[in-house]
Amino acid sequence: MVLELIVAATIVVSLISLVGIALIFVGKRQMDSILFFLISIATGTLLGAAFFDLLPESIGLSDAAIALEVAFAGVIVAFIIEKIVHWHHHHAAREKEHHQPLGTLTLVGDGVHNFFDGVAIAAAFLVNVPLGITTTVAIALHEIPQEMGDFALLLYSGYSKMKALAFNLLSALAAVAGGVLFYFFSGTVEHLEAYALAFTAGMFIYIASADILPELHKEKRAKSSALQLVCIMIGAAAIWVIARYLEHPAG
Repeated sequence: MVLELIVAATIVVSLISLVGIALIFVGKRQMDSILFFLISIATGTLLGAAFFDLLPESIGLSDAAIALEVAFAGVIVAFIIEKIVHWHHHHAAREKEHHQPLGTLTLVGDGVHNFFDGVAIAAAFLVNVPLGITTTVAIALHEIPQEMGDFALLLYSGYSKMKALAFNLLSALAAVAGGVLFYFFSGTVEHLEAYALAFTAGMFIYIASADILPELHKEKRAKSSALQLVCIMIGAAAIWVIARYLEHPAG
């Protein structure tokens, strides 16, 4: 049953890669409005999942000090991966006459990221189903704007719209591989699920604080900034409610 849930969740997250279709049919102004809400909510869900769900579960399943150390490792690894991918993107983008390396590196970088998403989803479901659901929701909301950005990069690098969608989906399916592999190898290391949850929490914290929050700070209007804060709190509150009342109803 757990394996089926892991496969289903990772497939759902992978299919989000097809959201790039919206860029074809929806105007830029409408898309910016949609992303404004989604990115803000995603910030709340990522931080909420890290602090209200993943870290507490990891600490409960293992040693608190080790869990925090692994979470720190997640932050550092996320930083390293992003640095490498961004450096290659910048290097490839400078070659105006040949953009194909940019598309290839986008797919490789996204594939690695999606593989770890699958690992996170599997680790969460192996602890309990509600935790798996909250982790999947947090990842899915973050994936929507990211996949749109990847789709745009693939178009810029010379891929046709159909090829960009197909290759983006193929890269996204790495999440399924990550989830299935973790499921079968999770019993080989003691507390592996707990460490994977802590590692994921660290990556979530990095993504929210280093990638998304700086983008949100570019909005200077008071009304829009207040709306951002409301959306962040909605995302975090949703995770908090699930963690408190669905995962541990007796508490």
